[in-house]
Amino acid sequence: MANEKGLDLVEVAPTAAPPVCRILDYGKYRYEQTKKEKKVRSGQRSGLLKEIRVRPQVKDHDLDIKINRAKKFIIDGDKVKVLVVFRGRQMVHPELGIRLLQKVANDLKGVAQLDGQPIHEGRIMSLILSPVSAKQVQAKDVKEPVAAKEVKEIKVKETV
Repeated sequence: MANEKGLDLVEVAPTAAPPVCRILDYGKYRYEQTKKEKKVRSGQRSGLLKEIRVRPQVKDHDLDIKINRAKKFIIDGDKVKVLVVFRGRQMVHPELGIRLLQKVANDLKGVAQLDGQPIHEGRIMSLILSPVSAKQVQAKDVKEPVAAKEVKEIKVKETV
């Protein structure tokens, strides 16, 4: 029948019992399969990691601009790594960096969640924030909205 129509006999599901075969144009079938695979791959966007760098002595307005930039990244589906870079004698006051990271976490609490604790490596203190998924938002009780949760204290993990 396939030869009469000028088409191919293609085994579509070899694992089925009995195996399923179709009469179709094999070139067109392969083309459609590759288009479907491309579409699936394009939908699988793993969140990129964007960095926001600040200093411990940053002014409020400058920090607000950085926080707004981080919020845009998170809304776009990217993870954000907030880096507090210490220079010279600023290393004596790591509590300034912790306070800064707490402010960033509190300002982004509605759209982002913490990925672990902040890490202090040498002269850099970092915190990773990831987007809150729609499933997590729906799983929360109606009584306690996501924005009501506040980051009270952050403990820093020291690494050498």
